[in-house]
Amino acid sequence: MINENTLAENIRSIKARIEQAAASCGRNSSAITIVGATKTVPVETIHAAFLSGINHFGENYVQEAKSKKDLLAKLEVKPTWHMIGHLQTNKVKNAVELFDAIETVNSVRLAETIAGKAIKKPMPIMLQVNITGETGKFGFAPKEVVNAYKTLKALPELSITGLMTIAPVLANQEEVRPFFRRLRQLRDSLGLHELSMGMTGDFEVAIQEGATIVRIGRALFGQRR
Repeated sequence: MINENTLAENIRSIKARIEQAAASCGRNSSAITIVGATKTVPVETIHAAFLSGINHFGENYVQEAKSKKDLLAKLEVKPTWHMIGHLQTNKVKNAVELFDAIETVNSVRLAETIAGKAIKKPMPIMLQVNITGETGKFGFAPKEVVNAYKTLKALPELSITGLMTIAPVLANQEEVRPFFRRLRQLRDSLGLHELSMGMTGDFEVAIQEGATIVRIGRALFGQRR
């Protein structure tokens, strides 16, 4: 487990890099949200990260998120929780109860299932786009996004806030830039605000291309166990 001093230094470093990337393209770093990707990260580390200024966390699995959220609630820690992993329809009810936002809505069917369970208030969601067209990756094809958005924005139980993607892992992060740019253009065409893209290896380029949310795991918490 990462020690608190190293974690605090990692957070300072990430925030400084975000400020630098934002300044390089005339943006304000305050418009960019860090979501700490906490898959396999212990509750103690999440607690320390929260106390050091990380207020948003992303989990890949519903059950893991539930156990962590329950433990943190006892510590009176209530961050904003994002679902950033693939969500199965049979886990939707629990996900709607647990998460403040679901970033990985990759089909109309899944979105409609979420709408059917979101009875207390509109559920903030993002449409996941397979911007590269890679086989085996979840997400709408870019050409499907406009029609999906038109269908889903009519559902009052959903609040579609933006688009999300997972970029390919490439040795040179500059090679990812065209994918981020294409997603931003697609987001802009829909008049949405949020753009969740960029992780440890490429978040600076993502910010330069308009990311409002970056999902950072390794650079904050070290290598996963």
